[in-house]
Amino acid sequence: MKFSKTLTNFLSKNKIKYELLKHRTVYTALDKAATLKVRPTTVGKTVIVSLDDKDHAIGLIPANKNLDKQKVLAAFNKLIKKTTIKPSNILENIGRFHSLKNKKRNYKKINFTTEKWMKTNIKGVKIGAAPPFGELYKLSFFIDNALVKQSKIIINAGEYELSLKLSPAALIKLNQNILRGNFTIAKK
Repeated sequence: MKFSKTLTNFLSKNKIKYELLKHRTVYTALDKAATLKVRPTTVGKTVIVSLDDKDHAIGLIPANKNLDKQKVLAAFNKLIKKTTIKPSNILENIGRFHSLKNKKRNYKKINFTTEKWMKTNIKGVKIGAAPPFGELYKLSFFIDNALVKQSKIIINAGEYELSLKLSPAALIKLNQNILRGNFTIAKK
């Protein structure tokens, strides 16, 4: 178990201060919080969603919450409505939100992405342990406001036995194409 060179280089290149945490093997963010003896509100759960089975986005929500997919869908549709792109401006605006290719219409459905898609598109990390670095994977990024309010958060580091502790500001710096909002509901 070694920290990925790709992730190390990405963090170094962006001058991000972080702490690498080693812990027992965990597969869920709640287990990570329990293992590290920290509040689940400070541990981020990475989620990757598919919009209309074409575009994808990566997000981060607190470990003690569930994703409200309809809130995420509404936020991306609101963003699309705000973004007016003329055909001549498409190339210069494509970088604003990497994966939003069909900007002239609303998305109709949202689902969690498939494991097959993740294996093909999220390289160098274990399935379910992807760090929430939209820029690294050329994906739009969304984050729940509850995590932005924390002084430090713990996120995936690509392995089931590793995590990163960093400030929300550092994570936001790493994800320039960011959508912030209240994207969660209470766990049932």
